[in-house]
Amino acid sequence: MGKSLHGFARRVASSAALGFLWHNRRFRRLGTGPCRIGAMSLAMKIDLHSHTYFSDGLLSPAELVERAVGQKVDVLAITDHDTVLGLAPAQQAITEAQLPIQLISGVEISTSWHEFEIHIVGLGIDANDPVFLQRLATQQQRRIERAQEMARRLTKHQVPDCFEDVLALAHGGAITRTHFARHLVNIGKANSLSGVFKHYLARGKAGYVPNNWIGLSDAIAWIHDAGGIAVLAHPLKYKLNGKWLTRLMQEFSLAKGNAAEVASPQQTPVQKREIWRLCQQFSLVASVGSDFHQPTAWNELGRGLYMTDDIVPVWQAYPQLIVQPESASAVSSHTVG
Repeated sequence: MGKSLHGFARRVASSAALGFLWHNRRFRRLGTGPCRIGAMSLAMKIDLHSHTYFSDGLLSPAELVERAVGQKVDVLAITDHDTVLGLAPAQQAITEAQLPIQLISGVEISTSWHEFEIHIVGLGIDANDPVFLQRLATQQQRRIERAQEMARRLTKHQVPDCFEDVLALAHGGAITRTHFARHLVNIGKANSLSGVFKHYLARGKAGYVPNNWIGLSDAIAWIHDAGGIAVLAHPLKYKLNGKWLTRLMQEFSLAKGNAAEVASPQQTPVQKREIWRLCQQFSLVASVGSDFHQPTAWNELGRGLYMTDDIVPVWQAYPQLIVQPESASAVSSHTVG
């Protein structure tokens, strides 16, 4: 798997940026006493998929972690698209304000799989690994090239050259189609983001540019080489039929993927059971994530991410992922939302 996943625990111990100590097989926050999870509640509230304005989220890293605390989230992974720029400022905000939350270093890598765009979340990655950062930089270059071509095509359809404006919306991070959608709403070309995608950015429309992402197996290898855990993000969002979804889960597993997101907002219990059935079939464990981008009526950090007790969560299979005292290590905390 490249770097051992146990390297994650060693990095936590040695990294002042993360602000934790490994001591007598327990993690404690520097200067704040026992870790909050387990000390205040036997059930942790965990959200392992969120975004800042360094990709297509609207909140700054500081605003995101502050909101997570307000929603009583104990453990949050920031998983921006193809960038880790949000992690350091988020941890700085946590440290300076002594916020009672644990931050997991994450990323969400875009991939191409049989002409579908599939996203792979990396959890517990080494955000300072030079090889990993170099690899992410190649993804960022692909994003810039695609954005430039999108802007060029839109110019031919009565949209003034918008590349620089879209770049500004990305705060120096990952440029996404959502940034184009927000810009077109801002200049009055549509009333909603969905309207922009429907009329400008969908396949066959003026601003559509095919992606040129890396392959699924490459993304998994990148995450493993950086000491992380590879998670198939929101399997139901790709709108695959049963045959293709099964094939995706199988090929993800064969490429040594570790987990899939079983619990996401607005999923029905039946949908969660179906994803977990496929996880069991292909030897994967379960992750949870709101995929939070901005406050909305239908999505919130940590909301609705419950799992039944028979589902094996990723933090149980990989206990080094989440910092917790021994007293909480044996507790069933499957219900997290």
